[in-house]
Amino acid sequence: MKKIQLQRVAPADIEERSMEIIGQELGERVFPADQLPVIKRVIHTSADFDYADNLVFSAGAVEQGIAAIKGGCTIVTDTQMAFSGVNKRVLEKFGGKAVCFMSDPDVAAEARERGETRATVSMERAAALEGPVILAVGNAPTALVRACQLMDEGKFHPDLVIGVPVGFVNVVESKELLLTMDVPHIVARGRKGGSNVAAAICNALLYQASNNARE
Repeated sequence: MKKIQLQRVAPADIEERSMEIIGQELGERVFPADQLPVIKRVIHTSADFDYADNLVFSAGAVEQGIAAIKGGCTIVTDTQMAFSGVNKRVLEKFGGKAVCFMSDPDVAAEARERGETRATVSMERAAALEGPVILAVGNAPTALVRACQLMDEGKFHPDLVIGVPVGFVNVVESKELLLTMDVPHIVARGRKGGSNVAAAICNALLYQASNNARE
């Protein structure tokens, strides 16, 4: 039986060691300083180095996201999983909050009555929020499509849209639609993404905002 050699790493050092390994495996590649923590955290979450190429950032997207966080934004997710993954302790330090409308009974009732998805109705709830908003879509392309429609109609003005739904039906198309919108965005092109990726991007921005606040 082959002997497996395990690394001896203290629990408190596991994340730091993981980030070191990611940095080593990225090799000589160079990324903008504000984007690199986002890319590394997504890779850390997924163990998928394709995100070094798949993630697309609009000009100033990270800066806009950090500013929204510091302004006490609401992070709206399209799944409870993404909502659970967002570091609300850090977000609340800036006076912000995270919400997910998907499980609200009134959202479900309206979606049934209209023959729409809960994700679609949830985006309409998000558009009615006051103050800065970061929209993090990690699962439902219908959420991203409806958000884009509302933005095109001038009814929704998010400070940042994280568009990383995963899957096969209208997933690629919804992301490409977002890329045509005049809104700060971070997009995972192609089929890959997920609620964990959406939460990871949010957390990367939260940690940068927190680190900046301490400087």
